[in-house]
Amino acid sequence: MKKVVSVSLGSSSRDHHAEVDLLGERFAISRVGTDGSIDKAIARIKELDGTVDAIGLGGIDVYLYAGKERYALRDGLRLLAAATQTPVVDGSGLKNTLERNAIAFLHDVLGIELRGKRVLMVSALDRFGMAQALVQAGADVVFGDFIFALDLDRPVRGLDEFEEMARKYLPDACKLPFQFFYPTGKKQDRAPQPKYPEYYDDAEIIAGDYHFMRQFMPERLDGKTILTNTVTASDVDFLRGHGIARLVTTTPDFGGRSFGTNVVEAAMIALLGKRWADVTEDDYRRLMRELDLKPRVIEFSGA
Repeated sequence: MKKVVSVSLGSSSRDHHAEVDLLGERFAISRVGTDGSIDKAIARIKELDGTVDAIGLGGIDVYLYAGKERYALRDGLRLLAAATQTPVVDGSGLKNTLERNAIAFLHDVLGIELRGKRVLMVSALDRFGMAQALVQAGADVVFGDFIFALDLDRPVRGLDEFEEMARKYLPDACKLPFQFFYPTGKKQDRAPQPKYPEYYDDAEIIAGDYHFMRQFMPERLDGKTILTNTVTASDVDFLRGHGIARLVTTTPDFGGRSFGTNVVEAAMIALLGKRWADVTEDDYRRLMRELDLKPRVIEFSGA
């Protein structure tokens, strides 16, 4: 049996374990939260190094993307360096392919006409492929990275402007502790603290990282579509209570929940038997076809 573990900076209350069959291989997949502690996460990765087939990094990214530029987060690099034997991934290698496909899925399978659709992309830096695909599909996208992460009430509405803002702010921002602009640990469990609700209210689709969108979410999201990543059963109930019409997660259901992209990428690395640096986009696309990976869709009746 192959073993994949996601070491997350998120709350340990979201820990989960599942066993699944992937292309004839049995996988034990686990998620272990360290409640926001970088030091605990590093220690856990060192314990797992050499004992599992692949490690995913949850609740943090190593790399952020804007156009052709890649920005490395200081804390992410520390986690990446903690393992010397087992491959460690953050999901960014897969996101560009998987999440572009999710946009095509919205149009081709769900019949959602994206041209002119008002979309709030709460954070595009960690899923630039999704943001780019939405723009290419003709959606009216507001990039919320600088509004919500840096508290700059400056909506960005074009990819060129977004990339320019990234070049200006990210080199310094990447040196800050990750917790400065992303909720980790117990902050993921607290009630949302609404901020700039007008951007949520105006959007027909709210897209991006679940924890990032949840931390500033207003009380009501009636009739809206949520396009996100990892959600638990309690997250689904939470969103139902806020009145959303539809939930689409970019990763499939494993054992009753959608694991993060880092977990799916780690499983792919284990199947390929390659170093992360050697995996190509063609490798990801081939495995996605063979695994028949499709987004998870929940329609909320009466929303």
